[in-house]
Amino acid sequence: MNISKRIKILKDNLLNPTREISLERATLYTESYKQTAGMPSVLRRAHATKHILENVEIKIDSYELIVGDRTIRPRSGIASPEMSPYWILEEIDTMYSRPQDKFIFNEEDKVKFKEELFPYWDGKSLKNYVDEKMSDDVKTSIKDGIVKINQTDKGQGHIIPNFSKVLYNGIDAIIDEAKSSLNKDQSNDFLKAAVITLEALQSYIIRYANLAEELYVNEKDEMRKSELATIRDICQKVAHEKPHSFYEALQLFWLVNLALQFESNASSISSGRFDQYMISFYRQSLADGVDEAFCRELLRCLWLKMNDVVLLRSEDSAKYFAGFPTGYTIILGGVDANGRDATNELSYIVLETFGDIRLPQPNLGVRIHEKSPVEFMMKSAETIRLGTGIPQIFNDEVIIPGYLNRGVSLEDARDYAVVGCVELSLPGKTYGLHDIALFNLLKVLEVTLDRHIDTIDSFDQLIEEIKKTIREYVVYMVEGSNICDEAHGELAPTPLLSCFIDDCIMNGSDVSTGGAVYNFSGVQGIGIGNLSDSLYVIKKAVFEDQSISIKELQSILKEDYEDNEILRQRFINKYDKYGNDIDEVDYLGSDILSFYCMEVEKYDNVRGGIFQPGSYTVSAHIPLGESVGATPDGRHSKEQLADGGLSPMVGRDKNGPTSVLKSVSKLDNYLTTNGSLLNVKFSPSVLEGEAGLRKFVNYLKAFMRLKIQHIQFNIVSADTLREAQKNPHDYKDLVIRVAGYSAIFVELNEAIQNDIISRTEHGI
Repeated sequence: MNISKRIKILKDNLLNPTREISLERATLYTESYKQTAGMPSVLRRAHATKHILENVEIKIDSYELIVGDRTIRPRSGIASPEMSPYWILEEIDTMYSRPQDKFIFNEEDKVKFKEELFPYWDGKSLKNYVDEKMSDDVKTSIKDGIVKINQTDKGQGHIIPNFSKVLYNGIDAIIDEAKSSLNKDQSNDFLKAAVITLEALQSYIIRYANLAEELYVNEKDEMRKSELATIRDICQKVAHEKPHSFYEALQLFWLVNLALQFESNASSISSGRFDQYMISFYRQSLADGVDEAFCRELLRCLWLKMNDVVLLRSEDSAKYFAGFPTGYTIILGGVDANGRDATNELSYIVLETFGDIRLPQPNLGVRIHEKSPVEFMMKSAETIRLGTGIPQIFNDEVIIPGYLNRGVSLEDARDYAVVGCVELSLPGKTYGLHDIALFNLLKVLEVTLDRHIDTIDSFDQLIEEIKKTIREYVVYMVEGSNICDEAHGELAPTPLLSCFIDDCIMNGSDVSTGGAVYNFSGVQGIGIGNLSDSLYVIKKAVFEDQSISIKELQSILKEDYEDNEILRQRFINKYDKYGNDIDEVDYLGSDILSFYCMEVEKYDNVRGGIFQPGSYTVSAHIPLGESVGATPDGRHSKEQLADGGLSPMVGRDKNGPTSVLKSVSKLDNYLTTNGSLLNVKFSPSVLEGEAGLRKFVNYLKAFMRLKIQHIQFNIVSADTLREAQKNPHDYKDLVIRVAGYSAIFVELNEAIQNDIISRTEHGI
C-alpha cells in the first residue's frame, strides 16, 4: 500500500482508540421529544433531527480534508432508546465483555441512562408498539425458531438516497420543491417536516464552515491554513448551492450521509452507483486543472470516514450482524439506461483507492454483464486478490430480468444497486424493508417431522407436509413484518431521508408510509443447503434403501446422534451433497426454495407494495443454527447452518468451485429479487500472477453465464487466520469477508472466526 502521511495518521487515529457508547444523540433527541409532546410523530421526528443537527458537538481533526463525524471519539456506538431502551438497560454492564461488537459504557453515562433516558422511553418506544401489536401466532412462530422479525428495536435504513438529486440541484432547490408542494397542501405535516429537516441540514453544514473559519484564524501552518480555508468555502457553498468540483461533491455527499444517520441511527443508508453520479464532478475537476492524485487522496479520506461509523446493536442482534456492518455499499460498473456498459475511469479509481485503505467500508460491489470490459474484470480480480473479500460481484444478466418480473420498468431495473450486504434495490426510488425478516427453512423440516412423524409414509408426503408448514409460517412472517413496518411509519418516520427518495415530496408522504416509487418488503429464506442434504438422506436412507425408519431417524436426531457417530458419518460421507453438481440433490432444495419464494410474493405490505423473497444470512447462519436440533445431513444440534444463504454446508463441496456454481445455478435465481448470497473461498495461490487473474476472470464469466445473482470471495489462507487468532494485536487491520460484508477479523467472535477458517479452500 502506497499511502501518504496524512492517510496513515488518519487511519491510525481511527483504529487505535477503544470503542465507547455515546449518549449525545439520545440526550438531544429526548430533550426535543419532551418539548414536542402532542405534535404529530413526523413533526416530532423533524424537530428532534433539527435539535441534534444544531447542537451535536462537531470537530475537524488535523490532516482532514473531508470533514464530518457522528461522534467526537472514533467508532463510537450511538444508543437509540426511542427504538428500545430495554436491551440497553439489560446489557449496560456487559457491553464490554460480551462475545461480539464490544463497547465501553462509562459510569457517568450509565447513571444518566438509568436515571434520565430509560424512565422517559419506558413504555414509549418502537419496541413497545411492536410487542403490543404482535399476535400470539406470530410470537409462537418466533419462539418455534422458524420466523425472526428484524428492525423491532433499531432504525430501519436499508435504502439508497437519490444522491444525484442533491448533487445536481443543491439543497436550496430541494427546499424550494418542498415549499412549493407545501403551498399547495398547507396542512401536510410531512411537507412541514421536510422543510424543517432540510433547513436543519443547511445549518449543520454551515456549522462546519464556521468551525473551519475558527481553526483557520488560529492556524500557524500555512498549508493547513489553506486547507481549512478550502473546507470553509466548500461548506459555505454546498449548504445552499449545487457543487461544481469533485471535492465539493464528495463533501456534500458525506455531510448528507451524516445527517441521515443522525435522523434515524439506522444501518445501510447505502451509496448506490457512486461511479455514475460522481463521474461528471471528477471530470470537471480534471478539466479545471486539479491533480488526479489529489482526487484520489480525497477518496481515501472519504473511505476512512465511512469506517468511523459503527453501529451499536444488542448482543442478540450482533450475532446476526457481527463485525459492525454499516452498509456504505457502493456499486461500480453495470449497464446504463440504454443497456450499454457504464464502466468509466472512476470505476477503476474507486477500486484502486480502496486497495490503498483496505478497511471494511465502503462495501464495494461490481456489476458484470456480457459486455463488461475484460480490463475492468481484471481490475476487480486484482482487488479481490488483496484478500479483503471486496468487491463482491453482482450479475446484470439475471438481476435485471428478475426486477422486470416484479413490475419494475426496464430503465429502473438497469439502474439497480445494492443496500447493506447483498440486498438489491433501486436507487432513489425504493423503500424496500430489505432485511425485515428471516425464515428458517431447515427448522421447517424439524417442525414438520415433529408434527407428522406418525403419518408420513412416503417421501412425496413429507415434501407436501413441508410445503404446508412453509405456507402456514409465511402467513405469520408477513403479519409480523407488517406490524414492524407499521410501527416505523407511526413512530419513526424519516422526513429528511424522504426528501432524497423520488415521489415522496410530490406525494406529500414519508417513505415509511408509502411515499416512494417502489415499496417492497424483503424476507429471507435460510438453510437451503442443509435442507437439500437432509432431504436427500431421508429420501435415500429411509424411503429407498429402507436402512432406517423415519421414526428411528427422528429418535436418533433427538438424541443428537449420541452413540450413533458411525451413522452420522455415513450420512455425511455416503450420500451426495448440495454444491457438487448432483441434480437429484440440488433440485430438492431448488423446488423448496421456489415454493417459498412463490408463497412470499402472494402478499402485500402496509405501504401498498409487495413482499419479495431473498436468500442470504449475513452472519445469522450461526444463531439460526442454534435453534435447530440435529439434522439428517449429519449436523449436530445447535451447529451452524451453511453460510451465506446459497453456499454449501462447510466442507461438503468436494467437487470444486465450478460444481458449486452449477449447483447454485439450478435454483431459480430470478425469484430471489431481494438478494441472495454465495460465498466461495480460494487459496491465495490461485490468483497469483497474470495467469491466475485470467483464470479467475474466466470463473467470473462462468458465474455470469450460469445466471447466478451474487458471488463473493475470501482469498486468505487458513494459516494466516489461525495466526491472527493467536496474535490479534499483529492483525488489527486484517479484513476478511463474513457474509455480504467484510469485517476486521480480530473483531469477530471465535465462532464466526472458526466458521470462516473452516470454509472449503478451493483451487481452480
